[in-house]
Amino acid sequence: MFTGIIETLGVIKEIRKEEDNLQITISSSITNELKIDQSVAHNGVCLTVIAVENDCYTVTAIKETISKTNLSDWRVEDIVNLERAMRLGDRLDGHIVQGHVDQVGLCKSIVETNGSWCFTFEYDKYLQNITIEKGSITINGVSLTVVNSKENEFSVAIIPYTFENTNFKNFKVASRVNLEFDVIGKYVSKLYSSKNEKASN
Repeated sequence: MFTGIIETLGVIKEIRKEEDNLQITISSSITNELKIDQSVAHNGVCLTVIAVENDCYTVTAIKETISKTNLSDWRVEDIVNLERAMRLGDRLDGHIVQGHVDQVGLCKSIVETNGSWCFTFEYDKYLQNITIEKGSITINGVSLTVVNSKENEFSVAIIPYTFENTNFKNFKVASRVNLEFDVIGKYVSKLYSSKNEKASN
């Protein structure tokens, strides 16, 4: 379980394909605190540490994870958002994040507005994920508040601190990002869908 508050940034140092899996080696400032079998969110994707050496550690991504995230876009020297799993008793400064990406979204526009930025994203509505005004959304592992919610589109406002301390500063129009929708909203959407299915039978 995560909170969507990014701890630090990592730099991808190696991507090695092994059958259908990817072995990804990352350099980070928290490597010396990591242990094998520990869960770390990488751009919102929960991956398990399998090796630690000097300032680098390695994680494995399986085929299903690769297909449902933007992992296939990752390249050596790319910067990734990192967050370790939350500890019991910590403040929940973001929102409840599972580290399970629901789908990939596309950056539609980036507008600078007097010291902050408005990012707009679109996504496939047929996967039945939803956003609501002032609700929570996780983008590349960052917990954010939704503004301007539409059927398959929403915007978020990014303050300078978040812009500089996450990989939002590297986003461009058409960048693919990992989206994890609010878990409560997903349950509501599922219940509503099931109710409609029963009513039509």
